[in-house]
Amino acid sequence: MQDSRIAEVIDNFSFLDDWDERFRYLIDLGRKLPPMDEALKTEETKVRGCTSQVWIIDEVLPGTPPRLQFRADSDAHIVKGLIAVLLSIYDNRSPEEILAVDIKNAIGELGLAEHLSPNRANGLFSMVERIRQLALQEVGPESGQSPEGLVAEASRE
Repeated sequence: MQDSRIAEVIDNFSFLDDWDERFRYLIDLGRKLPPMDEALKTEETKVRGCTSQVWIIDEVLPGTPPRLQFRADSDAHIVKGLIAVLLSIYDNRSPEEILAVDIKNAIGELGLAEHLSPNRANGLFSMVERIRQLALQEVGPESGQSPEGLVAEASRE
């Protein structure tokens, strides 16, 4: 069964005829991201592996289960759009839900890997890895499963 958030992103992209339109759409999505305070743009919050400057932070929202809310920014327009797509998929989910998302399949269905430059595609996967690492940091022993077990389980899906 496909994740409803991923299905919505794929539907939104399917209405656009070509990749010029899709890139314009990505840029528009990036412009709608709320601004990130400059004080949060530190070496600690910076995503490694991106050619552009990218920062991603999380905040744990209380609840059962707790959920993660992300804020992110970049100095590149298309990358900000890619961030917006990732946040539409990952934001306000539990760490376990984040780790279970089949993002490789989603990126494949969207056609992003083929239409991004190799550097941007690597950066996209670096952003995904940063989000997954933040989720892993929030997975505690009370979940009954080790972070490694959750990663192994998610990679099999």
